[in-house]
Amino acid sequence: MRPWPIALAAWLLAALLLGGCVARSPSGDSLDEIAKDYVQLQLEIGEREPGYIDAYYGPPEWQAAAKSAPRSLAELAAGAADLSRRARAIDDGRLERMEQRRRAFLVAQLKAAETRLRMVRGEKLPFAEEAEGLFGVRPALKPLAEYDPVLANIEALVPGPGTLAERVDAFQERFVIPKNRLEPVFRAAIAECRRRTVAHIKVPPEEKFTLEFVTGKSWGGYNWYKGNSTSLIQVNTDLPIRIGRAIDLGCHEGYPGHHVYNMLLERELARARGWIEFTIYPLFSPQSLLAEGSANYGIELAFPGKDAVTFEARTLYALAGLPTAEVEQYHALVDAMRALAGARFTIAADYLEGRLDRETAITLIQKYQLVSRPRAEQSLAFTEQYRSYVINYGLGLDMVRAHVEAAGPGAEERWAAMARILSEPTLPSDLTVN
Repeated sequence: MRPWPIALAAWLLAALLLGGCVARSPSGDSLDEIAKDYVQLQLEIGEREPGYIDAYYGPPEWQAAAKSAPRSLAELAAGAADLSRRARAIDDGRLERMEQRRRAFLVAQLKAAETRLRMVRGEKLPFAEEAEGLFGVRPALKPLAEYDPVLANIEALVPGPGTLAERVDAFQERFVIPKNRLEPVFRAAIAECRRRTVAHIKVPPEEKFTLEFVTGKSWGGYNWYKGNSTSLIQVNTDLPIRIGRAIDLGCHEGYPGHHVYNMLLERELARARGWIEFTIYPLFSPQSLLAEGSANYGIELAFPGKDAVTFEARTLYALAGLPTAEVEQYHALVDAMRALAGARFTIAADYLEGRLDRETAITLIQKYQLVSRPRAEQSLAFTEQYRSYVINYGLGLDMVRAHVEAAGPGAEERWAAMARILSEPTLPSDLTVN
């Protein structure tokens, strides 16, 4: 059991003793009181939907109470609607800027909770409406035919017999990390991701993570944040792991991705400000677009230009026992394939809304994601489990990239903008403003 942080305990006392010093609604409500009820609501939703809570490190007795007597789905829906009404009733004009952003964050997170409860209770929402309700962004879905020119460009990179997907998959299989070398490769990659990140973002001195290799998952990697600056990073080995995934997952799950994001929220908001709502992370919420988008952009930020190619060729290929002769071609192919990211959203929407059967969806994933059938099946399994969550990777990346790079051309300006995203009550709508 993790100890209740002293700063948060102090916040609870201050909220009780100094309640008159905070902005309240006409009914006498405050953001601190709403935040406490918000955490309890989310914990109870998590008891009704396994996997809904991605991380929690608040008072353990609150979690125990949620487990012992969670409200019914109907009661939780009514509770979410009431909390949303209470948050909207708080007068923005009496709040300083960061408190205004705190209120907006709570309102957006509660809208997502209301949307998810509608879904858990059996309501079927169109893909774009579901995505907007949960993650705060309505994705623009392009017809698959618009990705055909991208496929034509990739054809030139991997000539030969067979379908393009078969050729691409066969070429990439040359870069598989042997299973007995996965751990040293990943530890070296994560260490380099960390070195590049801490040069720009101060992390808690006690921070640490545990690395595990697992099987039987629909995802490639996962960060389980435990609180107190500690994470469990898991890498799924169901399918062969290619060399480029080491840096990708090292940045995405670790530095400056999920591990850093959660650490900064804990330090800057939960502990320093006593904002208890940041001790809980509901997966199906706008927070996830920020988390996945910043984690994916973090790869580009930490390894700009040819840095990834250089580091892999100098360090990771030797650890993996792979030849470096085709490293440039490999990265050229991977870079070209990024333009196909949006096709995943279109296929997911068509499948989830019943316009595609499962076999057709797998075939289209193979064609437009350029993967083997086993990888297409794993991709579809992720969509079946997480539904519109898939938008957070590509659309989130695009939005974070645009926001950070608008801060300026220099590394320091961009890292500072990234740190603000990771350590403030940021919403997807904030990414359109600099």
